[in-house]
Amino acid sequence: MNFYNCFDDQGKIIARCQTGQDIDVLKKMGRPIVEVRQMKNEEAVVCSLVGSPSDFNMDY
Repeated sequence: MNFYNCFDDQGKIIARCQTGQDIDVLKKMGRPIVEVRQMKNEEAVVCSLVGSPSDFNMDY
């Protein structure tokens, strides 16, 4: 399972997503996503333990 961190133009993380479709939805909602990086396995395990990546996205 892959998870992605989405960053704004200042390098701040603004969302965590599981699929490209999640990222597209956030972009359509107007989130200023400039860069997307795949999380390392040790980072991604935290997402799978706490639930869906959308739990981190307040607008979702």
